[in-house]
Amino acid sequence: MLISKKETEVILTENMRDLRAAEGDTVKVKPGFARNFLFPQGKAIPASAGNQRYIESLQSRRAEREATERLHMEELRDSLKSLRLHIKVKTGEAGKMFGSVTAGTICDELHNQFDLDLDRKKVALVKPLRELGEFDVKLKLHTDLEGELKVFVESENPRPTPQSVADEEAAKKAAAEKATE
Repeated sequence: MLISKKETEVILTENMRDLRAAEGDTVKVKPGFARNFLFPQGKAIPASAGNQRYIESLQSRRAEREATERLHMEELRDSLKSLRLHIKVKTGEAGKMFGSVTAGTICDELHNQFDLDLDRKKVALVKPLRELGEFDVKLKLHTDLEGELKVFVESENPRPTPQSVADEEAAKKAAAEKATE
C-alpha cells in the first residue's frame, strides 16, 4: 500500500492556532484533514482562482478588525495607567495570606470595581501574588502592545498596630486591677 504525500492548498476562513495561520491565509494540509475536518466545519475553502475575491474580502475584514482592536487596546492601556486596583484577601493573624491572587482574580476585580472586562490571558503574571503589598502587573493587550496596572493586595482584617496592641493590654490590666479591688 502506497501512502500519498500530496498536500492540498486551502484558504482558511477563521484563525487556526494549530496551523499557526489566520483567516484569509493559504496553507497546505493533508487531503484527509481538509476533506474530513476543515471543509465540513466551514473552517476552510479550497484554494482556487474563483475564491481569490473571497480571500481578499477576508483579509480586508481581518485588517479592519485588527485595527479597531488595536485602537481599543490603546485606549484601554491609557485608562489603566490611572487605575489603582485594590484586592482584599483573607489573612491570618501574622498577616500571611490564605491562597494567592491570580490573573483570574485580577480580571474579576477589574470587572467588579471598574466594570472593565479583560481576558485573563492578557494578564502576564509570572507567578501568582502570594503576599500583601503593591505590585505592577504587566498586561499583554495586543501582539505588540503592553500595559501596566497597579495592584494593591490588602488584608480584609487589618493587622493590629503596636500602639493598639499596647492599648488593649493596658485596658486588660486596668480591668484586672479593678476586678481585684
